[in-house]
Amino acid sequence: MKFTRVITYGTYDLLHWGHIRLLKRAKELGDYLVVALSTDEFNNLKGKKAYHSYEERKMMLESIRYVDLVIPEDSWDQKEHDVKLLEIDKFVIGDDWTGEFDFLDKHCEVIYMSRTEGISTTKIKEDLEKFNK
Repeated sequence: MKFTRVITYGTYDLLHWGHIRLLKRAKELGDYLVVALSTDEFNNLKGKKAYHSYEERKMMLESIRYVDLVIPEDSWDQKEHDVKLLEIDKFVIGDDWTGEFDFLDKHCEVIYMSRTEGISTTKIKEDLEKFNK
């Protein structure tokens, strides 16, 4: 029986039940789940501002039972390198990225997973903004 490695990427700021659901579903696809977590520096390059620091987000992810390993995501270009280095079998990401990572299919299975309806970090931030007015 083959040991199956799965990887997913994200910022995982304002951790919520949609994140947990995605991580659970990703882990169900294999035996070992790697989460590549966007660093603060990479988020700055993407124009994203995280409430929690990289180290805080990493600590939260490491405490989730579905996550086996958290690695830093420093650039857009590292995905192919990570897949090869870590011998990844399945690359999982939200379906809002559909088609963007098809180039990885020569190295592993690429799965675009449906997002959890009704929750997102953006929605949480918008709701908090409304509540504070």
